[in-house]
Amino acid sequence: MAKKSVEARQRKRERLVKKYAAKREELKAAGEWLLLDKLPKNSSKVRLRNRCALTGRGRGYVRMFGVSRIKFRDLATEGKIPGVTKSSW
Repeated sequence: MAKKSVEARQRKRERLVKKYAAKREELKAAGEWLLLDKLPKNSSKVRLRNRCALTGRGRGYVRMFGVSRIKFRDLATEGKIPGVTKSSW
């Protein structure tokens, strides 16, 4: 489990990205780089980190399912992810 402060920072960044997305696109299209630089740094989309929806883990993220590799394996072996089976040959 990720620390609550890390998860809170991530949620704050997500809110800022959503809030300033239209303004950022408008400034980029106009080429107003100085005004763009004055916006909050955390409102940039590249500051976001893919995190597991269940644990908040930042590494080993499986994009298709939105969870970490560890939780993905647990859920898959329990049969809670439809269409995923353990391979054998």
